[in-house]
Amino acid sequence: MHPNLVNYALSYAEHGFSVIPIGSNKRPLIKFADKPPLTNIEIREIWKKYPTANIALKTDKFFVIDVDRHSGEDGMKSIKTLNHDEWFKDTLTERTAHNGFHFFFTKPKDLKIQQNIGFLPSVDLKAHENNYVVVAPSMLGDKSYKWLNNEPMKEPPQGLIDLILEKQKEFKPVDDDLSGAYTSGEKSTTAQLFEKIVDGLGKTGGRNNALASFMGSLLFRGVDPNKAYQLAVIANEHTEDKLNNDEVYKTCESMVDKEMRRRNIN
Repeated sequence: MHPNLVNYALSYAEHGFSVIPIGSNKRPLIKFADKPPLTNIEIREIWKKYPTANIALKTDKFFVIDVDRHSGEDGMKSIKTLNHDEWFKDTLTERTAHNGFHFFFTKPKDLKIQQNIGFLPSVDLKAHENNYVVVAPSMLGDKSYKWLNNEPMKEPPQGLIDLILEKQKEFKPVDDDLSGAYTSGEKSTTAQLFEKIVDGLGKTGGRNNALASFMGSLLFRGVDPNKAYQLAVIANEHTEDKLNNDEVYKTCESMVDKEMRRRNIN
């Protein structure tokens, strides 16, 4: 049974968060990009119309390390590999409906934290001012999101900031909007994408990540999903120790799903 979600939505708003009503498919029920936060009156009206709407919060003042743990993925393996459990302690944390985790951090005032889908294998960094994260007590089917503590969000530790900045260098927007124009050093990412079709996905160990980045970059630039998948297959065929077909398909499908969610916020 769904809780009285409107009261939770009002409480989040009173604590300074920008609330977004979300459908059971995790997609927003309103247009919210570049718009001011909902007022209490608007929240009451929306939840009167959609009484079982889930709740999401705009990642405008904070960012989230989103750890996926479903459909065969386990982002906690990526987190554990960092060997820095202390980075993720003593900050606001929730368990997702699919048994994953959301670790919340405040955005540093003097630093631009950029969104990075595929930040680590099965781990996303949600930080764009027009993105959002679903929060408790939202439900997917009979499974709910749950807060694991009531710690305030902490500023990200320096080690985590350093890792984020390192990853941003690998995939850095030219400007602040999602323009699709990306560069890495002197050679554009578009040029690197063309070359990867011929050169393959690189060495064993980084192939899945390279494939996810390749597929995501194609989709981001408006390439048809079916054609992007065909290009990914070609790139994999040119990889010395190629991935099996199931891995390619699952990774590509995951990136298509993420791109559809991203487009839905704009």
